[in-house]
This record gives sequence, structure tokens and C-alpha cells, in this order.
Amino acid sequence: MAPHSNIVILDCGSQYTQLIARRIRELSVHSEILPWDSGTEEILSHNPNGIVISGGPRSVLEEGAPVIPDAVLHSGIPILGICYGMQLLAHQLGGTVRQAPLAEYGPAEVRILDPGAPLLKGLPETLSVWMSHWDSVISLPSGFSVIAESGGGLIAGFSDEEGRISGLQFHPEVAHTPQGMIILRNFLFSVCRCVADWNLSDWAEQAIRAIREQVGSDRVVCGLSGGVDSTVAAVLTARAIGDQLDCIFVNNGLLRLNEAEEVLEAYREMNLKVHYVDATQRFLEGLKGVSEPERKRKIIGELFVRVFEEKAGEIGGARWLLQGTLYPDIIESGHKGKGAAVIKTHHNVGGLPERMSLKVLEPLKDLFKDEGREIGRMIGVPEAILKRHPFPGPGLAVRCLGEVTAERLETLRKADAIFIDEIRKAGLYDRLWQAFCVLLPARSVGVMGDIRTYAEAVALRAVESLDAMTADWARLPADLLNRAANRICNEVPGVNRVVYDVTSKPPATIEWE
Repeated sequence: MAPHSNIVILDCGSQYTQLIARRIRELSVHSEILPWDSGTEEILSHNPNGIVISGGPRSVLEEGAPVIPDAVLHSGIPILGICYGMQLLAHQLGGTVRQAPLAEYGPAEVRILDPGAPLLKGLPETLSVWMSHWDSVISLPSGFSVIAESGGGLIAGFSDEEGRISGLQFHPEVAHTPQGMIILRNFLFSVCRCVADWNLSDWAEQAIRAIREQVGSDRVVCGLSGGVDSTVAAVLTARAIGDQLDCIFVNNGLLRLNEAEEVLEAYREMNLKVHYVDATQRFLEGLKGVSEPERKRKIIGELFVRVFEEKAGEIGGARWLLQGTLYPDIIESGHKGKGAAVIKTHHNVGGLPERMSLKVLEPLKDLFKDEGREIGRMIGVPEAILKRHPFPGPGLAVRCLGEVTAERLETLRKADAIFIDEIRKAGLYDRLWQAFCVLLPARSVGVMGDIRTYAEAVALRAVESLDAMTADWARLPADLLNRAANRICNEVPGVNRVVYDVTSKPPATIEWE
């Protein structure tokens, strides 16, 4: 098969790096991410049609800040620098970058000065954009000109004469820059001369071949959770290696109401070979007295793998552990790109112990959530599973804030089931990315039946998103929230207060822990 057009994104630590990759894939061009300190040979070995340098939290004026090899900058490959990437281009090519008197953050207006610039063709004179920077480019390298400026008169975009190397001070990849996709399309097709030849059916065929090649005649053990990621990974791998795959479903005692029974029934219908392990007490003992979120995740990750190893030993012969790790799992765990902050450790990534007897197989690690769902449809995973809301690997342990006990988990299960039931009755389940309850580590005073109560509080969380990299809180109808709150307080013993989370991502994450 002929190689695809390819864009390499050099990650300087931006929270939006994965979003750049996602937007490029939406335009049917393959994209992949490398850390900023990749060497020239490594970068060029990916045969990029173009290179994007991401934003980042550092200043180019700081010692040790990300830089790009000069050989790459002078390679003739088209380059687009975004935010920090623009400042880096200016700084390394001979321009001047300084800290501006005022930071530009949030919505802004940009005026296009050169409508003939290849990057800006087809755009109106004024753009609404999203800014996020303190440093500014004060003077340009030789041979470059300003193509856009901000409302404050600062340089918002520049380009060389041919338009092959350009920089933008704003973020075209985010939804807050409504015409950003036009800019990215111009870069891909007018500047880089890419061909729109990336599609997921090709990816699935290549992934199946890659799994066969990587695994060979080895046996693989897979942890099934009932969620989209592990299920798609299992079905894809079963397509590749057939009965070399043994699936293990671990009931860790941290699942939702009736989830174990529902999951097992679904997998029986899919003809996957599944071994059931009830490790409820083992996980609860391991979490006893633990309140700190990262400790919970580490403990659960350790126990999860140990249970797998023990069961795999009983089954015999397994050498690989299959996981449904996705791209966002990796970036949020700080494993992609030097300078990226660790937001939280994901169960599929940082929860793994340093010493384990099974090698890890992660066929979905380069996909976003919606891409994983689409692959699932292609390979026959039922819609009932594909449409399920994401559920964290550590389960209800990271929604039960504070100490995790059997009693508190039962309270959370009942509240969560009521909230989801009301959402389904309102016909809103499929429109939401995620909806769930959080049991708070605080009690509050209430009155029920003329009796003073001092009981637990539940937070409702519902968000809308495309890929979980960013999310907005869902504006659920007031009567739905009212019904859910009333039912939870009336039907769940020990709860006397319900609140609704109206925080987007960023600044919050979707999960509370």
C-alpha cells in the first residue's frame, strides 16, 4: 500500500497538541505526534509533507526551552508554528521575541494584512480567534513579512515569501477560532500539497496486520471492562489472532449497578472467550483507608495487573496483556512530549507497575475516542456498547471521593443509576459525552420528615465533547435535574443534598479525580 500523506506535529507541551492532530485527521490527512526534542533523523524518517510546531507553556527566552533542529527548519519541508511554535520560529530564524506589556488570553480579534498569503486564502478581513500567550514576536527574521495583526497591534501571523514557513500567534485548532479549519485546510492542501487519503478502514486493515506480526504465535490475555475501548481492542485483536486471545473480565467491585451481569451477557452474544474473576474483596481491602486520588489509581492498576497475571497463569501460555489505551490517555498522563504536565495518571498508562510478567499490547493507542468507536462499527461491535458513555479504568473509586467503602459505593451506584435513568427517559443519553454522579467527601445538614439529618452529598456531572480533550458542561433541563435530585434524596439512604457541576474542561477535568 502506498504511503499516506503525513503531517508531523512537534509537541512543545501544549494542552491542545492532540487537538491539532485530531483536526488534521478530520481533514483526511494522517498526522502523528513527536516530542519536540526528537532528532533530525527521527523527524525526517516519518516522511512528513509538513510539520506543525505546537504551543507550549514555556517561554523561548527561558534556558532549556524547547527548540527544533536547525536542519529541520532549513529542510524545505513546510512548517506552521502555532503560539509558542510561532515564537520559536521567530527566535531561531533571527527575529526578536519579548515579553509583551500585557498578556493576550481568550477571545480576540485578528486583522488579516495579506489576504494573498497561502495560509489565509478565503478568509474575511477580520477573524475571531483564541489567544493564549504572554511573549510576543517584536521583529521578524529576514525574508519574512507580517500577514496578520491582533487588535492590540501585535504580530498575530507571519510568513516567508513563498508561504512555506508560517507562524500564527492564535490557535486555529480550537473551536473558539471558528474559521480555524479553513487555515488548517490551506496549510495541508495549498502549502503542503497533501492528498486526503487517510481513512479508518485502511487503519483497521493495517492494525490487524500489525497485531499478527507483533504477536506471532503468542497467546494474548485481554481485560474487558464493558466499555468501548477494551471491547474494540478485543474484537480487533480477535480478528487478527482468533483463539490465541483469552479475555478476562474482572469484577473489581467498583462497577456500576448491575454492570457485571450486563457486561457478561453482551460478551456471550459477541462470542468472545471470556473468563470471569470476582476480585471485589481484594480491591476493597487494597483501597481501605486510602483517599488520595493518585494512590487509588496506582493501587487499582497494580491489583488489576496482578489479577490478570494470576488468571493468565491459570489459563496458561499468555505473554501479552491487551489494553484499550487511547491517545488522550497517553497525553493526559504526560507521556507524550517533553514539558507536558501530568494532569492525572490513567489506569491504562501510569497505573501499570514497573515490574510485570506480561508485555503490553495497545493497538488503539494512536486513536481518539470517536475514532475508536468508528473502528468498532466497522468490525461489528454492537451499538449498545459503542454508545456507552466512557467509564474510567479505576471505576467508581475515582467518583467516590475520599475513602472507598462498600457502603459508600452502594450509595453512589444507586444515585448514578437514578441520574442515568432520568437522562435516558428525557432522550438525552446519546447526546451527552458523559454523565455520572460523584459522591463527595463531605456531609451537610438537612431536614427530612421534620428530622434533622447529617448526610452525604452527591454531585451530578454531565458534559458534551467531541474527543474528551475539551468538554463543556451540559445545559440539562431544570426539570430533569429537579427529578433526579428529588429521586436521589428520596430513594438513596444517606443522601440529603444534590448539586450540579457547571465547570468545563479546561479548567477542570471531566472526572473529579
